[in-house]
Amino acid sequence: MNLQKIQNIIKKGEGISTEFKVSRNKLPKNLFETVCAFLNTKGGIILLGVNDKGEATGVNPDNTEQLKKDIANLSNNTEKLFPVYFLQIQDIVINDKRLICIEVPESPQVHNTNGKIFVRNQDGDYLVEHPVEIAKIVNRKQNYHSEQRVFPEIKFEDFDAKLIARSKNLIKLNIPENHWWELSDNDFLVKAGFYRKNENGTSGYTLASILFFGTDELIQNYLPAYKFEALLRRDNIDRYDDRITVRTNLIDAYDILMSFIDKHLNDPFYLEGNQRISLRSKIFRELVANIIAHREYLSPAPAVITILKDKIEFKNPNNPKFFGKIDLDNFSPVAKNPVISKLMLLMGRVEEVGSGMYNVKKYLPFYDKNATYEFIDNDFFTTVIYFDKETGQKTVEKTVEKTVEKTVEKTSGDRSYKLMKTLAGLGIKWSEKWSGLSGREQQIIILISENPRITIKELQKTTGLSRRGVEWQIAKLKKENKLKRIGPDKGGSWEIQK
Repeated sequence: MNLQKIQNIIKKGEGISTEFKVSRNKLPKNLFETVCAFLNTKGGIILLGVNDKGEATGVNPDNTEQLKKDIANLSNNTEKLFPVYFLQIQDIVINDKRLICIEVPESPQVHNTNGKIFVRNQDGDYLVEHPVEIAKIVNRKQNYHSEQRVFPEIKFEDFDAKLIARSKNLIKLNIPENHWWELSDNDFLVKAGFYRKNENGTSGYTLASILFFGTDELIQNYLPAYKFEALLRRDNIDRYDDRITVRTNLIDAYDILMSFIDKHLNDPFYLEGNQRISLRSKIFRELVANIIAHREYLSPAPAVITILKDKIEFKNPNNPKFFGKIDLDNFSPVAKNPVISKLMLLMGRVEEVGSGMYNVKKYLPFYDKNATYEFIDNDFFTTVIYFDKETGQKTVEKTVEKTVEKTVEKTSGDRSYKLMKTLAGLGIKWSEKWSGLSGREQQIIILISENPRITIKELQKTTGLSRRGVEWQIAKLKKENKLKRIGPDKGGSWEIQK
């Protein structure tokens, strides 16, 4: 938030969405009552270092960083704020006085501080105790979708045009009769619901648009805690045997998570009629899509996939609708992020809302006849598939090179993660042929994807290999049908094979 906006807020004075608090060396005792009230109502701005008259009194400049750190820590402490919530905090100088600005959005969940629920009205924060009043807040939250939060400062130029093109192409391949893929990029974003006007009359691109089409930097700027994690804990259950952490756009995130599933889960032979279908895809691609389409993105908690010897768990932060275990025989699915869910459907990532649950029920007995499942809708939506202890290890074992216990954590900068993201960006599905690549082979594939006209000499310089070493690696990749040379040695280019 810029200086002019904060000055305008101070000029207008306190109201239903603005609160001033005097704070010199420590946080006000009632700060989180206001945070809770804003989260439970329509959001708002808290300015520390301003009195009730709108006069800037300032916070101690020497304590500013500590105060900001205290706010961040307390907002992530379940004893102070439940559910926890990520708050945007900044400091700014007005008339030589340093202020702290806390932006609190409306939350899709009902929050309490120290076990008490507060809401906001024109007179300030007030405590809600009567069950009927609490029920009204819950009912109002049921219709709130944080994916539709508007960010008017975001411009079309902030998005990655290649991601918009990929989504349109996936729609064309999946549902050619849907003519959204023929629209201009701007019109496509409007038509698909990524540009809207909020209840205050402010127009802009939404949180969903940032998640789908934003660069990694843009996503981290607006959602610094956002991530997906996938863990293999088959042998090393205290830590992990394999791990990826994904902090990229939802289009690539889906492909990378599915690559992890394909890498570590079997795909037994199965015929439906006369046609072979992938049970792994039928069951797990929908569950991967679910943790993307139905998670609560304003929560700082990650969505996590964990593969163990005898079970697989999918867990994502959630705005619950049903509370508790779900009975599929008495269940009507609800799209918790309608815009995200719709695009996932159009791109062919899911079959329909709720199809993940029904596919588990239909196909899991063919994947493992002794397997069971459960779906739990609470602050975290959890899907667990339990395998029989005798057959579970056989079910999830893959005939790939085993990852040793000393596996280095795979974060955004790790080469294995980069390979998965590289292949996903090229529209190449992870398969057995990519799972056994050496570190050098992975590095060469990544470098070629970044520059298809890269020369042997440039590969030598970057990889540290000799010319003969680079040529040997390339010959091996060509023989394994992973790489192809297009055109002459001079002036030609490389092509990564699907």
